Amino acid sequence: MAYDELLADRIRQVLKEKKSSFNEKNMFGGICFMVNGKMCIGVIKNDLMARVNPEQETEFLNDKGVRPMDFTRRPMKGYVYVDANGTDMDEDLEKWVDRCLAFNPLAKSSKKTKKK
Repeated sequence: MAYDELLADRIRQVLKEKKSSFNEKNMFGGICFMVNGKMCIGVIKNDLMARVNPEQETEFLNDKGVRPMDFTRRPMKGYVYVDANGTDMDEDLEKWVDRCLAFNPLAKSSKKTKKK
């Protein structure tokens, strides 16, 4: 199944409005927006994938449409899915982008593997 391209376009627009430099990568059958070389926010199927501060994750799980990111059948610390109920309104989407951008400077980069 392809990802929600309208949601991806909306995220692109918010990132541009915030003057955030980003790259896009196809991942997990969806799209991921990389900020400072780190996974920041993305779209998987119809859900927003948000990388957030793990210390605030429990608080964020109380927001509408939010559930743990269980891509591997185990919740991934610091990542949540947000369904359409939590991103339909532009201000809700912007809130999630802001949360992801706020955590990005604290997030660790993935380890790069050496090419042989």
